[in-house]
Order: sequence, then structure tokens, then C-alpha cells
Amino acid sequence: MSEPQSPAITPAAHMAAELATQPETWARAVTLRAEQALLPERGARIAVVGCGTSWFIAQSYAWLRETEGHGETDAYAASEALLDRGYDAVVALTRSGTTTEVLELVDRLRGRVRTVGVIGDAESPLVGLVDEAVTLPFADERSVVQTRFATTALALFRASLGEDLDGAIADAERAVAEELDPALVDAEQFTFLGRGWTVGLAHEAALKMREASQSWTEAYPAMEYRHGPISIAAPGRVTWQFGESPAGLAGEVAATGARFEAGTLDPMAELVRAQRVALERARAKGLDPDSPRNLSRSVILEG
Repeated sequence: MSEPQSPAITPAAHMAAELATQPETWARAVTLRAEQALLPERGARIAVVGCGTSWFIAQSYAWLRETEGHGETDAYAASEALLDRGYDAVVALTRSGTTTEVLELVDRLRGRVRTVGVIGDAESPLVGLVDEAVTLPFADERSVVQTRFATTALALFRASLGEDLDGAIADAERAVAEELDPALVDAEQFTFLGRGWTVGLAHEAALKMREASQSWTEAYPAMEYRHGPISIAAPGRVTWQFGESPAGLAGEVAATGARFEAGTLDPMAELVRAQRVALERARAKGLDPDSPRNLSRSVILEG
């Protein structure tokens, strides 16, 4: 008698399941008042660091924190951070807590600058290196391509700034449930645009498309799009705006024959829509974003 076969794991099963849980993980992050209190206090001058997706989320948090009056806030890729500037604290954002550049940076700051880690894996090395650790294991992921950890961290940040996320959570439920337009899944090229805090989200949407589906994607601040990048707009291509669009831009894109996708949901929920498009494009190409080409869950560099 032959041995029973284990059920096959559907390609992209982890990414599909994880992105669908974002309304729930955001709602949970909103309730974490004790964890939010560990973040730098109002008025502190801080830097937020991360790599890849975490760097883009850091950009969004930095813009929101400073413009909402909570204190001067800079965002850096961990490998390029300029931290000898009298910061009161540094927030290190990382899903795995094992990324080499983040660990080395936090180690250099020990005893000099207060550090706060926002981390997916509660057992990671970074937990023991930072002064304060905010762990979000309920938002950690098995897919290499990040979805819910990044947005849940941003939900935590937004809630800590006093934002009401009920509308964003409702929009995320809609983004998870709505039927995708096949024209988006079949598009030749995507350019994502943002303004203010949504510039980071535009960059993250483009990264998701590249990682998950090997798609040609670009991202820019919306007002910069006219300064050259609009030259690639054409029929069969998509220009996707996160948040409010600059006056006249939709018409200019339409004149090229490209599709102008004016995001109407909370920009974080609009990112969920982009994640779903990336997932479906990957499936259409026979790709598995749980194990994408040339990528791993964490970048760990050899000494």
C-alpha cells in the first residue's frame, strides 16, 4: 500500500491568506495602546530606519508624524542613515529582526541614542538589542513578499498619532472583497504616484509588483510625474494615484491613452488593492510570490 500523500501547497497560498487578514491585523494594532506608548514621545526629534518595504513605510510614518506636529522626523534606508544629528530616538522597523544593516546600525547606537524596534518576529536578535521592543507576531508572515506586517506597523504608527482608523479598516475590507478589474491584472506597465505620506506607499506598491510578479513598475511623487516619467504612459499601461491627485493630471494621463486609476479608498487600503493585483499577475504568469526569484525573507550579509 502506498503512503498517503501530503496535500500540495498552492503557490502563493501564504501571500493570499496574509494580505486578506489585513483588516483584522490593523484593528488589533489600533488597540495596542501600551505598545504605542513605547514609541518616541511627542516633541522628540527622531529618525526611522528600515530596509526595502520597511524603508518605504518609514517614509510614510515620518511624513505623518512631522506634519501632524509630533516632532521632526526623518526616514532612512538603514544602510544610508545619517544618525549623528542629535536625534532623541531611532525607530528600527523590520519584519524579521535579522536584517544585517538594521542590526549593525542598532548595535552602533547602543548607549548613545534610545532605540525602539518594531518587529514581526518576537524571537529575533533585534529584540535584545533595542531599548524598547514593540513586537507584532500576529502580523508576521510566511510569504517572502511582505503585505500585512508592513501595513499593520503603519496602522500602529497612525493610531499612535491619534488617527481614527475605522474608515481605513472598512476600506481594507472592501479592498479584500471586491472583484478585480481584469484590465489591471493584464496591464503592460504600472506607475504608482503619491503625495505627502502616500509617496512611501506608492514606492511600496511598485516594489510589490516587482517582487511578486516581475512586472515593470515605477513610482514617483505625483507632482514629479510630469517632469519626464509621463513619457512612458501609453495604451495598455496604468498610472495609479494613491490619495488626492494633482489638478489636471488625470486628463493629461487620459490624453496619452493610459489608464488613470484614481484611488478612492484610504491609501493603505488602496495598497491592499495593488497587492491583490500583484498576486493575480503572479498567478497568471505561473510565479510563486511566496518564494520569488532572487529573494529571501531577510537579507543577512556575510561579514
